[in-house]
Amino acid sequence: MADHQEASVTLPSEPAAVATARRFVAEVLGRWGLHDGGDAADAIRLMVSELATNAVQHTFGQSPTFTVELRLDRDELLRIGVTDSHPRFPRRLPAAVQQDNGRGMVIIRVLAAEAGGRLSFTPTAEGGKTVWITLPWAAAAAVPAC
Repeated sequence: MADHQEASVTLPSEPAAVATARRFVAEVLGRWGLHDGGDAADAIRLMVSELATNAVQHTFGQSPTFTVELRLDRDELLRIGVTDSHPRFPRRLPAAVQQDNGRGMVIIRVLAAEAGGRLSFTPTAEGGKTVWITLPWAAAAAVPAC
């Protein structure tokens, strides 16, 4: 495998694009060797779904598109980024608001940490942001036990 692999897709900020983002990530990671039936693949699909949903729901029409980017470095480190053009970084909602929603970032943080990874945010030059999930590839690509 190459030292560095990348793939990305830009999608419209509409609810149907969440499933498209999830399928895109699953297809790319499958080509890179991630086995589809394992816990790691399920966790990654859930994290991407949450990030894409946030890019659609919480940009308040200020981001007509969002981009999903995948990077695999030296078969060691997987980075998944979701970029939108809304300037506000994700934040934890008050407990009262979280009764119906607001748990996505908590779920992502827990899943990333359980896999030995982390969640981070970076501003874009255009005034938006990218939410990154960084995971060790060995944890993501581990063959599920039979």
